[in-house]
Amino acid sequence: MGLGWDYIFFIGIGGIGMSALARYFVANGKQVAGYDKTPTEITKSLEDMGIAIHFEDAIKNVSKEFLNPENTLIVYTPAIPKNHVEFNYFKDNNFKVLKRSTVLGEITKQTVCLAVAGTHGKTTTTSILGHLLNVCGVPVTAFLGGISENYNSNLIINGTEVTVVEADEFDRSFLTLSPDLACITSMDADHLDIYGNADELIKTFKDFSECIKPNGKLFVKNGLPLKGITYGIEDDSDYSAQNISIENGSYVFDINTPNGIHKNFKFSLPGRHNLSNAIVALAMAVEYGCSYIALAKGLESYKGVKRRFTYQIKTEDFVFIDDYAHHPEEINAVHQAVREMYPDKKVLAIFQPHLFSRTKDFVEGFAESLSKFDELLLLEIYPARELPIEGVTSKWLLHKIQNSNKKVIEKSEIIDEIRKSKAQIVLTIGAGDIGAEVKPIKEAFHV
Repeated sequence: MGLGWDYIFFIGIGGIGMSALARYFVANGKQVAGYDKTPTEITKSLEDMGIAIHFEDAIKNVSKEFLNPENTLIVYTPAIPKNHVEFNYFKDNNFKVLKRSTVLGEITKQTVCLAVAGTHGKTTTTSILGHLLNVCGVPVTAFLGGISENYNSNLIINGTEVTVVEADEFDRSFLTLSPDLACITSMDADHLDIYGNADELIKTFKDFSECIKPNGKLFVKNGLPLKGITYGIEDDSDYSAQNISIENGSYVFDINTPNGIHKNFKFSLPGRHNLSNAIVALAMAVEYGCSYIALAKGLESYKGVKRRFTYQIKTEDFVFIDDYAHHPEEINAVHQAVREMYPDKKVLAIFQPHLFSRTKDFVEGFAESLSKFDELLLLEIYPARELPIEGVTSKWLLHKIQNSNKKVIEKSEIIDEIRKSKAQIVLTIGAGDIGAEVKPIKEAFHV
């Protein structure tokens, strides 16, 4: 479907999922252009590939060759506002206008599709799986929800027979997929602005599990209320990590499988949640047909995803880590990882809440998870697509946090506050624009 069009125009091209699709179409010889609200590192990298991008919402900025409905496909993100001028122009003038998830669904229909679903862990699991298949020589295209450290891209291309995709539960977009192999990493309540309640979210994950092709396979984290091939850590799952030790900051473990135990795997991402992601990626690659010897090499060479427990500074005296965590369970996972790696060090967390609705829905969970750090600095809530909700502020969240070393600060105060702290480990956490603060912090404290 999408491949039948010569010109592809993206509304919201700088989004992580949208930009991966844009790269894909360029790799397949299509003419690509797009709009986004603001310039970012992602839009710059797309422009470096020759993609024309503009940042003012006006039809005059769209090149003439993209204004023919006969040969131009319009791809949009649901995050754009309803009054978007370009979006409405294309809709009113008989262009084919499709959501990103629909286009992705159409691309994967022609392939063997491996899909990764779950409220947490999708991006890391997808990037591990894409890397493993690529190392094993599988002709794969992997669409990632983050920038892979191994490829410095959110797209891995080594052929088109197999696709690896994140199955995103936001606005139920993963129901457009029909995977051959799929996994569900977690079903914690999230996106309640879309779903209303946790039961509806769980029902939608069950609906997704029914999208799998008739002879396909579903992998589920042990303990989830779905039937499938189970995976876990030190338990009785079909695939499980056993005999785990930490050597030089890496996990060394054996993997118990339906075909016996395979020994001495090595994985360098900290945190039991990441080890769990590695186990299901291994399980899916094994069931696809990869060999354990090749998979062990692939897993050892995996470097991670930017903004997923990414070390920015790592010295004996000072460590700075950046992470995308924006849900209480994800913050708990970051806390577990940092305590496991640095059990005796003082930890300062700088957190930017993401969305007023998520802060409101999970305020008690956020308070509990953030209370675990030795010191806490809170930034104001990042609104993304939302308008403020009365009474929902970072100050409100701060009052609920059981920690005497806490305060709300402005972004301009971050570096001074780190200097005042005696913490040896500094974390920046959040899915908003806190990522833009990483470079200045790194420059201020890099030895």
